[in-house]
Amino acid sequence: MYDNVDFKLKITDFSGIDFLEDVPKHLYGVRERTYEGEFVIIGTLKNDLCNNNYRVTVNRNGVNIRDGSLCKYYLGDNFQTLGRGDTQRAMEKMSDTLHLPIDKAVVSRIDVAQNFIVRHSVENYYNHLGEWHNGNKKSTRAPITNNMGIIEGMYYYQRLGLLVFYDKIKEQKAKRQPIPELYQGRHVLRYEQRHKKRLPEIFNVEKVTVSMLYNEKFYIDLLNRWKENYFAIKKINDITLNFETMRTKTDLYNLGVLALVQMAGGELNFISQMQEAKRTGVLTKKQAFDLKQAVTAACKEKTGITDKNDCILELDKKVKEAVKFYR
Repeated sequence: MYDNVDFKLKITDFSGIDFLEDVPKHLYGVRERTYEGEFVIIGTLKNDLCNNNYRVTVNRNGVNIRDGSLCKYYLGDNFQTLGRGDTQRAMEKMSDTLHLPIDKAVVSRIDVAQNFIVRHSVENYYNHLGEWHNGNKKSTRAPITNNMGIIEGMYYYQRLGLLVFYDKIKEQKAKRQPIPELYQGRHVLRYEQRHKKRLPEIFNVEKVTVSMLYNEKFYIDLLNRWKENYFAIKKINDITLNFETMRTKTDLYNLGVLALVQMAGGELNFISQMQEAKRTGVLTKKQAFDLKQAVTAACKEKTGITDKNDCILELDKKVKEAVKFYR
């Protein structure tokens, strides 16, 4: 489930080498620079499987390896993703190439991702992704649109991370990269969790090292976070009528309330709008209370009179299966 991974190996982590003298010998496209008064050497980590090279920056104090897909480096594309075993083998390969103990390096970015072959066009799934709300934590939901106003993806900006949904086939075509045979003519939705800053705070450790990436406990925790963040997204427009159980006028009334709630972007959004109306005097305190009770009651009855949308059922199942498979 790993894709992009950035890391740094410093002289404090491994002191048995002259970085400026030894590392550039194993790089391609080497060039020298002075950055903020410090001499650095920049090159790329060549990979015969693809043209997606890691960018490597070397100074006297260490080496910074970034801006590359570990999955592409090891497997040739990132339609596949790396589990624990492949991640360890990929890092061992890189260690052999650079003649460095990469397992000692400190990780500064981790992307956990999976590509899902789905039944419907990817755009259909965006329509069901509402706000992300996990306990008292919220994120900024940002649909990404093209110049015609069509949604091309969905971003969720968290305090220390980013959730991303997008069409993997469109991305490959835009980058003029080949599409593996298995995925040709298919709808492919990609879901990513990007951890790009303050990893020790996120994972409650002193530092995240490369060797931790294939530690079983750490890896399972990472996958569970990826899954839980998906299920913390409020799903919208996710109901269809279930006439087998809808029999009374009360059921019909509740369904009407549910339809309004879904149009507003879900229960949380609807109640938030009511609270705002109460604060501005549009609704009295009693009116807001009565409306909230009606919404809460209808949402409790939702299971009986509606069925879950098949897009949501499909995606829920695929996320759960991915975590089970890659453990």
